[in-house]
Amino acid sequence: MSPRLGGSFPSVNFSENLNLIRQRIAAACVRVGRAEHSVTLLAVSKSHPPESICALVDAGQIFFGENKIQEAKAKIPLCPSKARWQFIGHLQSNKVRDAVELFEMIQGVDSLAIAKEISKRAEQTAKTMPILIEVNVAGEGSKFGYAPEKLLAELNELNALPRIEIHGLMAIPPYAPIAEKARPYFQKLRGLKTDCENLLGAPLPQLSMGMSGDFDVAIEEGATIVRVGTALFGERFSAVRRAED
Repeated sequence: MSPRLGGSFPSVNFSENLNLIRQRIAAACVRVGRAEHSVTLLAVSKSHPPESICALVDAGQIFFGENKIQEAKAKIPLCPSKARWQFIGHLQSNKVRDAVELFEMIQGVDSLAIAKEISKRAEQTAKTMPILIEVNVAGEGSKFGYAPEKLLAELNELNALPRIEIHGLMAIPPYAPIAEKARPYFQKLRGLKTDCENLLGAPLPQLSMGMSGDFDVAIEEGATIVRVGTALFGERFSAVRRAED
């Protein structure tokens, strides 16, 4: 039985929500001839309590994403040990040490300066940190992320940092009520990944793109990680759309 979140939050059937999302992932994979296991579902747990995360872990969900360091520091110790955590928010330099300690991957690396700080902090803990580089695919002034041309110019310097591993790219396209309108941005990110691979001479296995309303389209265009919040947890009161929905 899913726990009642109390207060202003409605009761949520986490198992049912998870099954429905998995069905959508499977259907999208079938449409383009992909294996279902090629897509990782990242449950965006921002602002949701440990009880909700426990319910999802009980239902079979393992991967979770947080975008605020302070919230994650308080929440993660209260969650099941089998839960695996990725950071998906904008990372400030003074929070890098905590991010390196708390998370197994940092998505949304949007500058060479932050990448250098991650490498420095990872060195101090004898750790190598997997990262995804965030790309501002639409050139929106309100969003973080590399411009594609700047990423290509700095990619070799990023890749030379000793304690990071570039696993791929991530992006948040402009919000649109119709999922199909996100497709050109997903295609652009996939094309940029190919350009990066050609420049590095090595594969980048991960493309993190797609949220509750459009992850089906993202999978059709090559997403390997989809970040889903609302469709799993229900609506938030302050739904700031950045790395999640």
